[in-house]
Amino acid sequence: MPELLYLNGEVMPLAEGKVSVEDRGFQFADGIYDVAAVYDGVPYELPEHVQRLFQSAAGIELAIPHTPAEVEGIARRLVADSGFPQCIVYIQVTRGHARRRHAFPPEVRPTLLLYVREFSGHPPENYTLGIRTITVPDDRWGRCHIKSIALLANVLAKERAHRAGAYEAIYYSPEGLVHEGSSSNVFCVLAGTVTTPPLSHKLLPGLTRRRLLVLAPKAGIPVAERELTLAELKAAQEVFITGTTSEVMPVRQVDDVIIGRGAPGPVSQRLRGLMLQHIRECCGGLRAPAHQPA
Repeated sequence: MPELLYLNGEVMPLAEGKVSVEDRGFQFADGIYDVAAVYDGVPYELPEHVQRLFQSAAGIELAIPHTPAEVEGIARRLVADSGFPQCIVYIQVTRGHARRRHAFPPEVRPTLLLYVREFSGHPPENYTLGIRTITVPDDRWGRCHIKSIALLANVLAKERAHRAGAYEAIYYSPEGLVHEGSSSNVFCVLAGTVTTPPLSHKLLPGLTRRRLLVLAPKAGIPVAERELTLAELKAAQEVFITGTTSEVMPVRQVDDVIIGRGAPGPVSQRLRGLMLQHIRECCGGLRAPAHQPA
């Protein structure tokens, strides 16, 4: 089964895709992206991902030369043609290619690409044992609510985590407030309440985050969106991260601090179950989703 790429109107094997060396995404990181997970051949919450893509594009004054429905249609055709039951759809739009200069070039046509890639998934122990995380000062730009392809700071933070033997790096402000992970949103359980930082320009409005904040109260689990300190995070009964492909992943350690009992707690386990059930309902009664990579 091929990994397929849609690039400006053409479909080809992913390995054959090429863009200009003067594409502004390559030279300036002048672009945005989004990623949707696919379960048993069905994209999960694809319209919501495309909507966020268009919101990110508006945030950098980039006009996508397609309607949301057209982008969705391209994504669904790629998934169907690839035949992958478990995969992701990556969508990216850059401002296009033009002679290099900082100001927006006139009459430039954006570069639109989508590709489908199969994933084998996270190691099961990430969910059964929990992951390790580190914390890092937040040195990113001031518009983290935009899903920009300018991810160098995130890459450096993730590399720091990797070198420390951890899975994720959690950003905090100079005031000691938790923002988010380098590729995830952050939650904790404090006195029985699921708590997460409020939306702001310092964190991405994650779709899994949003879904959990709907599912939890319906199941009788109290939630709170408020400023969260590093001290509170480390003293929490449970910590977990969320993301489109990581779903709900428990954290057993933050820096040198063991969280709770040092194993996935009952609230995060229940929330993961609720999330997987919602995926099953939306994607047509499939089996429990396999663990997906971030």
